[in-house]
Amino acid sequence: MSKKIVRVISVVAGVLLIAAGIYCIIREDVALMTGAVILGLSMLLSGVLELVIFAKAGGTMLGSGWLLLDGLLTVILSLFMLFNGFFTLLYMPLLFSAWLMFSGIFRIVSAVDMRAFGARYWWVTLIFAIVLTVVGFLGFIDPWVSLEAMSITIGIVFILEGLDSIIAGFNSPSRDI
Repeated sequence: MSKKIVRVISVVAGVLLIAAGIYCIIREDVALMTGAVILGLSMLLSGVLELVIFAKAGGTMLGSGWLLLDGLLTVILSLFMLFNGFFTLLYMPLLFSAWLMFSGIFRIVSAVDMRAFGARYWWVTLIFAIVLTVVGFLGFIDPWVSLEAMSITIGIVFILEGLDSIIAGFNSPSRDI
């Protein structure tokens, strides 16, 4: 897979995540009712894209094992959310918080790898990663309060994830993979 295709996939995923984030912020009522489906589908898309990128470029990336693990866990969690409605409604705040924390930790590792590659804006990914990790941790402190702000939280996180994906697309290695 060429670097151009990896970049395009990352940017497209980022734009879709940003669009989902804006939708969640604008339509809070609908976002709460369909939050599990939106979150599940977005997570499934994100996880599948990470697995595709790992399959095509895993041998040339630092920390590619983290990408594989993040992709697998994201796909598994998304399937729980999509196919088990009661489980999702009951545990959505905790699942969302866990996903945020894991995704943030993965991105911290990714930012360190980007720095090792000499990527110019690695620190932006690090900042997004820290924000994701902190928000995920705060969600565990009082998950029911986080449910009240779920649509805005989902929207903000989707926008951050989308921005991070776009930045990662532009910071991919300069050689073909």
